[in-house]
Amino acid sequence: MGVFIDIWNSFKRLPSAWLLLVQLLILVLSVFTHASESYQVLTWAVGVLALLIIAKVIRQTPVFTVLGLLFVGGACLFSFLMLIGFKSTLMQITAHCFEAAAYFCAAYGLVRYMFSDAYLTKDELFAAGAVFTLIAWGFAFLYSICQLILPQSFQNANYIADYQSWLDLLFLSFSLQSATGLSDIMPIAPAARVIAMLQMFCGVMYLALVVSRLIALHYIAHKTE
Repeated sequence: MGVFIDIWNSFKRLPSAWLLLVQLLILVLSVFTHASESYQVLTWAVGVLALLIIAKVIRQTPVFTVLGLLFVGGACLFSFLMLIGFKSTLMQITAHCFEAAAYFCAAYGLVRYMFSDAYLTKDELFAAGAVFTLIAWGFAFLYSICQLILPQSFQNANYIADYQSWLDLLFLSFSLQSATGLSDIMPIAPAARVIAMLQMFCGVMYLALVVSRLIALHYIAHKTE
């Protein structure tokens, strides 16, 4: 019982750290096969856990609004409907819209949270990593929406297909946001290219604003000691 209490207290103190941990867990799970039903249930459960932590993050920031929690609730609902077999194109687009909105809302809330303090805290360090993953996930959902509406929006150097896998889209998202340019997927459709350019801009602004802000807070903390 004491272990669960410690975990709960840790979660209340460092929600950003737990959110980052769950995001990394989803990445690890992406390595394994998607064929089995038990795997799909597991990934859905971990995804819902990430959304619930996002709801907690939203509640702790100025972004706590009915709209923000509506995004989380809608994402949970439509992802569950997809899990039980409702996988039409419209259902997938709707689910990804709610998921993208929830992730971007949480990222905005964490950015405001980091900019509201005068001193650097441990949770803000984890928040910096969580914001990066939240934005990357949000844009990956946008890419998925784009290719569902416009098939062949992306060109893969390894194979020809109308739709790219979720892992490929997430890899593209991380490649563009980190400015490494390692992805073998190219946005072809105009809408896909516009989304990609927006993510490039967000990646540059993340480094210019968020990282520089954390460095400034770290400097202030040492200067006042």
